[in-house]
Amino acid sequence: MIAKALNTAFEKVRVLQRKLYLAAKADPKRKFGVLYDKVCSGRVLVMAWTQVKANKGSSGIDRLTIDKIETEIGVGNFLQDI
Repeated sequence: MIAKALNTAFEKVRVLQRKLYLAAKADPKRKFGVLYDKVCSGRVLVMAWTQVKANKGSSGIDRLTIDKIETEIGVGNFLQDI
C-alpha cells in the first residue's frame, strides 16, 4: 500500500515537473511567481525526501543529517516544518 501511494505521489510530482518544464520552454520569459504552494505540497516534499535519502545526501548549513532527522526529529515533523 505504501509503495502504491509513493508511485501515485511520484507520478503526480512528475506531471507537475513536466507542466512547469513545458510552460518554461514555451515562454522562456515567463515568471513563475506562485510556486511556493506547489513546491511545498506534501507529496513534493515526500518525494524530495525520498530522493535525498536514496542519494545519501549530506547535511546542509543546518548540519542536520538524514540519521538525525529520522531518529531525533522525525521525518514527518521535519517535512511539516518546512
